[in-house]
Amino acid sequence: MGTSKCSPEFRADAVTLYHLSPSGTYASVAKDLGVNHETLRTWVRDAERAARPGAVEATAMEKENRQLRARVKEFEFEREILRRAAKYFAAETSW
Repeated sequence: MGTSKCSPEFRADAVTLYHLSPSGTYASVAKDLGVNHETLRTWVRDAERAARPGAVEATAMEKENRQLRARVKEFEFEREILRRAAKYFAAETSW
């Protein structure tokens, strides 16, 4: 079963099953459910992160930070292009 095909309910049930299996490993629980053990590990990690107080705000801030970093890179790239263009045109106009 692919990650994108699993419903949020299935994911929540998988995380609960993992937590309720005292001797269960990611691999054993994932095998029983028919998913990859790394997928289950990611679901458990995400669920634990979401359960922490302030997790929603932190996640939103992390997303915004990623978007802002991408914009900064874009602006730095554009600035570099403009700097090179200005240098080129300054050389062209000098007689």
